[in-house]
Amino acid sequence: MTAVALPDQTRARYPDAEGFVERDGVRVHWERDGAREPAFLLRPTWEIVHSRCWKAQIPYLTRHGTVVTFDPRGNGRSDRPRTEAEYARREYAGDALAVLDAAGVGRAAVVAWCDLGESLILAAEHPDRVAALVEIAPAVQVGSIPPEPVAYPFDAVLETDEGWAKENRHYWLHDWRGYAEFFFGECFTEPHSTKQIEDTVGWALETDAETLLLSFAGWNTKVLDPETATEHARRITCPGLVVQGTDDELVEARRGRAVAEHLGFGHLSIEGGGHAPQARDPVRLNLVIRDAGRAGGGTVSRQDLRWTRGRNRPKRALYISSPIGLGHAWRDVAIADELRKLHPDLEIDWLAQDPVTRVLEARGERIHPASDDLASESAHIASESADHDLHVFQAIRRMDEILVANFMVFHDLVEAEPYDVWIADEGWEIDYFLHENPELKTAAYCWLTDFVGWLPMPDGGEREAYLTADLNAEMIEHIARLPRIRDRAIFVGNPDDIVPDVFGPGLPPIREWTEAHYDFSGYVTGLLPEATDREELRAELGYETGEKVCIATVGGSGVGAALLRHVVAAFDDARRLVPGLRMVVVAGPRIDPASFPRRDGLEVRPYVHELRRHLAACDLAIVQGGLGTTMELAATKRPFIAFPLGHHFEQQFHVRHRLERYGAGRSEDFATSSAESLAAAIAEEIGKEVAYRDVESDGAARAAALIAEVL
Repeated sequence: MTAVALPDQTRARYPDAEGFVERDGVRVHWERDGAREPAFLLRPTWEIVHSRCWKAQIPYLTRHGTVVTFDPRGNGRSDRPRTEAEYARREYAGDALAVLDAAGVGRAAVVAWCDLGESLILAAEHPDRVAALVEIAPAVQVGSIPPEPVAYPFDAVLETDEGWAKENRHYWLHDWRGYAEFFFGECFTEPHSTKQIEDTVGWALETDAETLLLSFAGWNTKVLDPETATEHARRITCPGLVVQGTDDELVEARRGRAVAEHLGFGHLSIEGGGHAPQARDPVRLNLVIRDAGRAGGGTVSRQDLRWTRGRNRPKRALYISSPIGLGHAWRDVAIADELRKLHPDLEIDWLAQDPVTRVLEARGERIHPASDDLASESAHIASESADHDLHVFQAIRRMDEILVANFMVFHDLVEAEPYDVWIADEGWEIDYFLHENPELKTAAYCWLTDFVGWLPMPDGGEREAYLTADLNAEMIEHIARLPRIRDRAIFVGNPDDIVPDVFGPGLPPIREWTEAHYDFSGYVTGLLPEATDREELRAELGYETGEKVCIATVGGSGVGAALLRHVVAAFDDARRLVPGLRMVVVAGPRIDPASFPRRDGLEVRPYVHELRRHLAACDLAIVQGGLGTTMELAATKRPFIAFPLGHHFEQQFHVRHRLERYGAGRSEDFATSSAESLAAAIAEEIGKEVAYRDVESDGAARAAALIAEVL
């Protein structure tokens, strides 16, 4: 029985090579990332998950060597054999050797999770193929350590299905999902593990109970018995490490220590860790695995290292600017300019990706070469959107692989180069993983954001309400436990800009908590055009006196294509209502201008570097509901129509609340808007006199002053 390939989520990177090996009629799917030493073989555990369980390791380790993974027979894209014997542990060892051969890898550091003996077979019987061995929560039986206790007979008909009674043949056939949800709930004992549980349950549902019953029985078919396992352990000569969580509910902690002793390996306890630290503590495990590859004798690329005495070093800042939209880029360069006024000797490196890098390159800023290693967050967000709808909370949750990969880029950069301060403008991965790994903080750290609090959409139901509250609670716990991580937390705005909501049931009000834990810079508008005669600005930009100019723009991502098509569809009706209307559609760097029709009076332009000057000169703007562009329009007192993205909680709640406070703009619902109604709205709003609340102009200076205090 051959598996059907399933569509994959956006990855941080895709394999350089992949294929199938076939042994005795069973096909096993493998992937290889990278093509240099050292090599890592990330082995599958039992068939309840497949090779995507290593998704947090692959992108990072690929930058340090070659990574080989394969799906276990019984899940993923590998076959589902129909006999128990085909699931024997020795078959998995054979699959591993065949995969290494197919991938062109002679020797590798082998990493095993919940090993049942396959890795002992590899290391003892094929020492020339195993350079090092990392055992994560090993379940193998060595020495006198007894097997894990079994709460209920697996084959019996039970009167209960509570707890471990779910690990039962009849329950599996009745409710496989129920078992998977229970099992992985036990696997991840760490609080706030909702994403990891969802991932693993999803992978379990890519196979079925009938297949797992065969494989489960196959564990007892030629499994390494304790005597054989102990003998194999004595034969292993490669270096290695056992990693064991102290709160592992599936493999007791003493087993990990016993395995380490019998193998002569080092032992790493993850205090408070559960059964899958590679998923729940990926940063620490990535570094552990990387070092194991180096210890295994593989060559590591030579680095041009430099060390300068502290007093002789210039002041250096690493600025991480979120790529989700261009608003962050413009406010960040405004803050950077103000920082340089306070510290003229300050060197600023930028860790950023497209489209932020377009702004930085045009200004001559130094973009660190490590930026090339960042996985695209904008591409992921664009892939999650459709028809002006973006469930951004869920999209960010599904971006976990990319966020881990990008944090590891940051980690390697700051491990190699000293900085005085790290500045992260909504660099969510930086903030999260520094709190999860506080020992990695080696510089002053400043965090900026223009919203606080993940909020559920009304149609998300109880589940989304629970998930947003859980994420908020984890953030609150992070700050309470480790207030020293953020040397400065800066809210880009004022207290009145904070939504009047709570973080969730039993959690504090968002405004009250934010006022206690943040400094306020006021809004940072970025580098707006200097106050000048508007007609002069229009003439400079090529707009004629008296013509009505409408600019439609959706920022730097590809999310807004549907809105631009809607605007173009309304153009003919709008021009009938507004004679001589000139409409400029700015497609941005990710939307092909050629995909739009041509009309007299309608221009479609690609990325416009000085777009804010055009917006300041226009008679009307049509935009998404993002904060950056809408607040720039509010600051320059230009009329605008905003279409918040559907299911985008930040635009729907946080941004809308702020715009209402400023009395700025007109909000429209894309789902109910027609070409005719949009044309009418254009006619009503174009050239309209506005009475917005003034937006402060010193926000960048105030933010820079707060950051400068930690330099």
